Amino acid sequence: MTASAARLRLVRELAGKTLCEAGVDTGTIATVQLVVSELMANAVRACGDMVPLVVEVAAEEGGVSVKVHDPEADLLPSCRPLALVGTEAESGRGLGLVGVLAPGWRVARTPVGKQIVCSVPYADRPAKAGHAA
Repeated sequence: MTASAARLRLVRELAGKTLCEAGVDTGTIATVQLVVSELMANAVRACGDMVPLVVEVAAEEGGVSVKVHDPEADLLPSCRPLALVGTEAESGRGLGLVGVLAPGWRVARTPVGKQIVCSVPYADRPAKAGHAA
């Protein structure tokens, strides 16, 4: 699919429906939808409107796996510290939020671009000691 505001809504709805059918709690679904939105918006800012994207969500044992693929292997995201107040808090918070909601996100290069890969822990289950997402 190509990215646009209308398709962003569709992807959020499809992710929610898919995860609901998999028995994922509503809190985790809302978090995944936010993470997907931020990753898609970041891809559009970096690559331009109507960039072809592939979004994958999957309920797994430790949390929900989220992958957003775009074709621009050389445009790598970077995360700056998350500003919560002041003019810096108005924009540029997407990857900072992803870092809080899905700690340990990473970039995986692919033969046709890159994927942002992360895992959102389940809201209704305590994290295991020593387990990194």
